Amino acid sequence: MSAPLYQLKAEFFKTLGHPSRIRVLELLSEREHSVAEMLPEVGIEPAHLSQQLAVLRRANLVTSRKEGSTVYYSLTHPGIADLLTVARSILTGVLSGQAELLEDLRASVRKGG
Repeated sequence: MSAPLYQLKAEFFKTLGHPSRIRVLELLSEREHSVAEMLPEVGIEPAHLSQQLAVLRRANLVTSRKEGSTVYYSLTHPGIADLLTVARSILTGVLSGQAELLEDLRASVRKGG
C-alpha cells in the first residue's frame, strides 16, 4: 500500500527544509547552474553543496547533465520555481502584518498605553 498523499507532501516539504537547498532551488529557478557558479551564491563548502544537491536529486527536484568535466544542474519541474514565488509572497504578507503590529505596539508604548 502506498503512503497517503499528506505523508508524501510532508516528506517533500522536509526536503525543502534546509536554507542551502532553498538557495540552490532559487538559483536554479533563474537558469541552470554549474556547481562552481552556485558555490559563492550558496556560501557553503563544496562537499556540503554536493551533499545538498544529492538530497535534491534523490527527491527528484533537480537533474544534472555533464558537459566535459562540468556538471550543470536544473530544476526537474517549473512548478518548483512557482512554489518558491508563492512562498515569498506568503512571507511578505506575514512579515508585513508583523511590521504593522510592531508599529502599533510602539505607538501604544509612546502614548503610555
